[in-house]
Amino acid sequence: MTAPALQTDDRPLTFPSGFVWGAATASYQIEGAARDDGRGPSIWDTFSRRPGAVAGGHTGDVACDHYHRFRDDVRLMAGLGLDAYRFSVAWPRVQPDGSGPVNPRGLGFYDRLVDALLEVGVTPYATLYHWDLPQALEDRGGWTARDTALRFADYAEAVHRRLGDRVGTWTTINEPWVAAYLGHAAGVHAPGRTSAADAFRAAHHLLLGHGLAVRRLRAAGAGQISLTLNLAPVVAGAAEPDADAADLVDAMLNRQFLDPVLRGEYPGRVLAAASRHGGLDHVHGDDLPVVSEPIDSLGINYYNPTRVAASPGAPPNPAYPGSEGVAFPPAEPPLTAMGWPIAPGGLGDLLVRLSRDYPGTPLVVTENGAAFDDVPDADGRVRDPARIAYLDGHLRAAHAALAAGADLRGYLVWSLLDNFEWAEGYAKRFGIVYVDFADQRRLPKDSALWFRDVIARNGIGGKAK
Repeated sequence: MTAPALQTDDRPLTFPSGFVWGAATASYQIEGAARDDGRGPSIWDTFSRRPGAVAGGHTGDVACDHYHRFRDDVRLMAGLGLDAYRFSVAWPRVQPDGSGPVNPRGLGFYDRLVDALLEVGVTPYATLYHWDLPQALEDRGGWTARDTALRFADYAEAVHRRLGDRVGTWTTINEPWVAAYLGHAAGVHAPGRTSAADAFRAAHHLLLGHGLAVRRLRAAGAGQISLTLNLAPVVAGAAEPDADAADLVDAMLNRQFLDPVLRGEYPGRVLAAASRHGGLDHVHGDDLPVVSEPIDSLGINYYNPTRVAASPGAPPNPAYPGSEGVAFPPAEPPLTAMGWPIAPGGLGDLLVRLSRDYPGTPLVVTENGAAFDDVPDADGRVRDPARIAYLDGHLRAAHAALAAGADLRGYLVWSLLDNFEWAEGYAKRFGIVYVDFADQRRLPKDSALWFRDVIARNGIGGKAK
């Protein structure tokens, strides 16, 4: 569940030769152009129009207008010296109805983006699903329907057919826990369902879609194939640690996805919870060999630990069906603007645990970053020392994990740009580049310039103040 805390210090640190430095974004959060060139509606287009679903009534209709401004954004990436850029492909651009013929105008955007990246020496990392399911598929059951996993494999093959000659690194699905449980049990993300049974079905079908896509991509000659999970150490939030509560939540958050993919089996506690909420008829006998198709690396999105404590009689947390009797204590300072605790050591502990418990799978930090209340000065400078300190601390923890034996190959900051932050709308800024949503100006923050220097030296200097 948790590894011993790693020790870090203030020394300058150098990362291994070939370590990959980059930044990440997601299609619905930055592209805009919601109706351009034949794009169909996604579940986030629908959900963001539900009254009260998104702060401020915001939508991703325009976002960062990256669809029209991507060349300027690629020049920004080149100026920062990024080795890699992780973007996601919008399924509704490629197949507006979720299946059938490919929309050449929609896929053409990614053609142009990939070419622009390669022209400036930035390696494209493509993610095939970052939550923007075509609404047409949701209308037919979405991820609660087994057919959606089959359609996802078709879509993955179609995108690779167009881009596979230039894109060597493919992530199938981003954060299936979020898509399944925040979207189907807690109802705070699209599609906004509140059914534990739906969440368990969606989680399994997301993993099945991953495995089916891996098979298609591998057969088509894809170079590097990955899955990205949001993972977190589960820690005691009370004076007396409760191992059973921590183990339960760890099974639901972490092992529910790690074990099927990397071991070919579900944790017993997950199966027990799923059986109490709608049964297990959605898990077919030949599914796990598909889900556990070998991958070339595992993507880790880390933001903070999850704190738990035993609380007899407590109702289950909607995001963790089956968590009766478990409390989730409030976070303790220091906090980001999201109210998330700043705990860089958790990243190091997580990386060591993964390399210990799931040996042989290279790791890449595919998201790590923080939201703060950034405001430009009168001269256009965006001073964000808190973000620099946050990134510095997490990179030191990652370096300590490397020294302890973690097989870490790269680090991608979240995010390149301030963007549409899902249910938080445009109020929370994660970017290392400031976006003025009124006129779409881009202003590299101090953290972007700091990160540029990290990349240039392949390491970090003295402790950020």
